[in-house]
Amino acid sequence: MSDTDAVNDEFWMARALALAACGRYSTAPNPRVGCVIVRDGQVVGEGWHRQAGGPHAEVHALRQAGEAARGATAYVTLEPCSHHGRTPPCADALMAAGVAEVVAAMTDPNPLVAGRGLARLAAAGIATRAGVLEAEARALNAGFIQRMLTGRPFVRVKLALSLDGRTAMANGESQWITGPAARQSVQRLRAEAGVVITGADTVLADGARLTVRPSELGLSGPELELATLRTPQRLLVDGRGRVPLDAPFFQVGTARVVGMAGEAPAYAAAGHDYLALPGAQGQVDLAELLTRLGREQVNDVLVEAGPRLAGAFAQAGLVDEYHLFLAPKFLGSSARPLLDWPLEHLAQAPQLEILSATPVGADLHLIARPARDT
Repeated sequence: MSDTDAVNDEFWMARALALAACGRYSTAPNPRVGCVIVRDGQVVGEGWHRQAGGPHAEVHALRQAGEAARGATAYVTLEPCSHHGRTPPCADALMAAGVAEVVAAMTDPNPLVAGRGLARLAAAGIATRAGVLEAEARALNAGFIQRMLTGRPFVRVKLALSLDGRTAMANGESQWITGPAARQSVQRLRAEAGVVITGADTVLADGARLTVRPSELGLSGPELELATLRTPQRLLVDGRGRVPLDAPFFQVGTARVVGMAGEAPAYAAAGHDYLALPGAQGQVDLAELLTRLGREQVNDVLVEAGPRLAGAFAQAGLVDEYHLFLAPKFLGSSARPLLDWPLEHLAQAPQLEILSATPVGADLHLIARPARDT
C-alpha cells in the first residue's frame, strides 16, 4: 500500500468515525458504528447506526449508494456483523451490493462475530483490511468492547473539585464548585451512560436527582433527538437503607436501589426496583454489581458520588476512567476530600495517566485513567 492510499484510508475512516459518534447517546447496548462508501474518490453513500433494532450503518450507507456501491470501497468503523441478530448480517448486504473492498477500523470483539465477518467477505472475493484508526475506534466503543471481553461495563467516575482537591465544605455545601459549562459536560456524560450510579451521601446532602435534562445538553439536530430517546437508569447504592422515599431522587421517575436484604418491600411498593447484593457492614459488593449490569447489557456506567462511594470503586480497582472537573478556587483545609481512600506511604499512591485536559468555561476537564502495569 502506498503512502497516498494510507492517507486516503485514514481520511475516509475519520469521516466514518465522525458519523459513528452521532450515535453516542442512542445505540446502546449496540456499538456506535459509521460507514462511508467511496467510489473513484467520491462518497456515494454514508450512514451510521442510530439505535438498537434499527438498520446498521452499512445498510444506511448502501441504501444511499444504490448501484454506485458496485465496485466501491466501504469504510466501516467496526467489522461488519456476520450473524442474524435483530437485523440480518451486514456482511451479506455488502456482498449482495457488489462492493470490491471493505476496510474496517477494528475487528468486532463480540464472540458471535470476532473475525467471521471479514472472513466471510474475503471468502466471497472481497478485499478486506482492518486496523485503520483502530485506537480511535476503540475509544468510541470502550464500553461495548470491555463488556464483550470481560463481562463488565466501562466505569467512569465524575468528580468536581477545587484546586486544593476538595469536593465540599465541611458542612456539606458543594453547589456549585464548577460553572455552567462544566455542568453541561456532565449532562452529556450522563446521557452517554447506560447507568448512572450514586450513593446515599450524595442524595441526602445535595438532593441529587441524577436526571438528564435535554435543554442542558447543548446538542442540536439528530443528536439531541436521539439523546432524548434513551434515558440512563438511575441507580442508588444504599447499603443501610438511609434514603427515604420522599427524597427528590425518587420524585422524578422510577429508579433502582442496590443494597442489602430487608428494604425491598417499601421500594417495590413505590414502583422502584430493588437489587439485594452480598456485602458486609452495609457495604455492597461493587464488583458483583458491575457483573450484574454487564449481564443486563450495560456498556457504560457513570459514577457520580461522594468521597465514600467513589473511593470504594477506586480502592476496589473498578474505575476505568476519571473525569475530573477542576475549579479555579480553594475550599480550605477543613473542606471534604476528593476520595475516602486512606494511604500511609507515597509508594501506595495510585498512578494516573492523563489523557486530556480541556478548558470548559472557567474550569478544566481532566480525563485520566489508572496506569496499568505492563
